[in-house]
Amino acid sequence: QVHLIESGGGLVQAGGSLRLSCAARSGRPLSGFDIAWFRQAPGKERDLVASMTYSSRTYYAGSVQGRFTISTTSARTTVYLQMNSLKPEDTAVYYCAVKRPASSDYDNWGQGTQVTVSS
Repeated sequence: QVHLIESGGGLVQAGGSLRLSCAARSGRPLSGFDIAWFRQAPGKERDLVASMTYSSRTYYAGSVQGRFTISTTSARTTVYLQMNSLKPEDTAVYYCAVKRPASSDYDNWGQGTQVTVSS
């Protein structure tokens, strides 16, 4: 079990930027895990935003491609989601999650951090 803590959410105007951070509460490196950022807007399902495999292969949802970047520190102790050119439709609670590569589902989740983009 990995307890994750997110930070960095807040209120920003459209066109602005935010950087979300995620780390294990114990401070352990997240090496050997697939890592992802999800988001859930009110009344909608939780959607995958960006992910990075244990081998650092990345994936982005089409709606954020070119605007968001997932990255980690070299020791993989912190995972970031850099969000640029934010739009009101990016407003959601953002969650960090990890899983072992052999698992099909993400099974370790953070508590979420609110991102609100005003028009």
